[in-house]
Amino acid sequence: MTQLTDYFRIAIGNLAHRRTRSLLTMVGIFIGIAAVVGLISIGDGLQKAVVGEFEKMGSDKITIMAGAGGMGDMMSSMGGLSDISLTEKDVKNLEKVRGVKLVDGLLYKRAGVEYRSEKKVSFVIAIPTGSTQKIFEDMEQVNLAQGRKLGDGDDDKVLIGSYAADGLFEKDLRTGSKITISNKEFQVVGILESMGNRKEDSSVYITLDAGRKLFDEPETVSMIYAQVTPGSNPSEVAERIEEKLRKTRHEEEGEETFSVLTSEQLVDTFNSMLAVVQAMLVGIAAISLLVGGVGIMNTMYTSVLERTKQIGIMKAIGASNNDILSIFLIESGLLGVVGGGIGVLLGMGLGKITEIVAEQALGTELLKASFSLELVVGALLFSFIIGSVSGVLPAKQAASMKPVDALRYE
Repeated sequence: MTQLTDYFRIAIGNLAHRRTRSLLTMVGIFIGIAAVVGLISIGDGLQKAVVGEFEKMGSDKITIMAGAGGMGDMMSSMGGLSDISLTEKDVKNLEKVRGVKLVDGLLYKRAGVEYRSEKKVSFVIAIPTGSTQKIFEDMEQVNLAQGRKLGDGDDDKVLIGSYAADGLFEKDLRTGSKITISNKEFQVVGILESMGNRKEDSSVYITLDAGRKLFDEPETVSMIYAQVTPGSNPSEVAERIEEKLRKTRHEEEGEETFSVLTSEQLVDTFNSMLAVVQAMLVGIAAISLLVGGVGIMNTMYTSVLERTKQIGIMKAIGASNNDILSIFLIESGLLGVVGGGIGVLLGMGLGKITEIVAEQALGTELLKASFSLELVVGALLFSFIIGSVSGVLPAKQAASMKPVDALRYE
């Protein structure tokens, strides 16, 4: 133990003696570690937030959308951008599927919204009322902050998101305020709690009947939500839904113009997309670590040359090859771990800044940085390994020197 302490004392003394060079050597390491920690923390935070939102929806929900599937088609469907559409006929057909308890469709459109002569473009979401309204509220996490929900016959009433109420227009909206959507006047009867997403918080909600008249869409639906009966397996019900839609829409398997996803599949799809993006970004950040490793190797080679006579003296008074090897490996490892420590702190700062900027600029609370103990310890351990591996060759060169040759070196 005493011998190991001496190794560390000598290594730290050598690094402190050349502090400027040591700091410059660590630049590549802490930039790479900072990027990796920042990116992974944001990715982990986003994953936890999104998975949490899906869990709130409940595992008994199924989403049917136009398109071949995936998050891209889901976003297109939500934006009303898909050329392929679902219809009320599809909704009626799905009511007959075994295992389906409730099913209904929604209509999404972008439209001009006007309040006190100020015009904005926002999402207008036409939602069902009655018994099937609960499916939408569960899936979209709709919770009232003020007022009341929409009911049957409320075709001239609207619900508005939290940002639509106090940020979208210069003048704040309240319950009782009147707004105009596509030249038709509506009265605000309720304001929703924030959903943590600027787009959703800016949305305006009207009844499905009102939406059909407003947008002249008597049959089209943008998305269908279904709830399975208690005790039914969502995956099996989803397969029956696919079979029913293929039959009624006259489509062959593998050529469907729709996709059916359970809550679990939505989570898996999101996680797969996030993993690919995160791997690419971390791969790019890893280039800095490679550069940092080369920098440490270069510094250690220089250190070996500068301390050749010192190595000779140490060997002359009894230091073994293992002693010399250990000292130089510890030195290079310390360069890595100290650089990694600085990088972890910078990465945490980067993650928190990204979180704050996203919340302020994008209005989303989903982008939360998450710093797990495994991430911090893993980053420090990885940086130590990078440093140690980079110092192996210089350390071997130092350990293999013959005392006589080292003492003669000028």
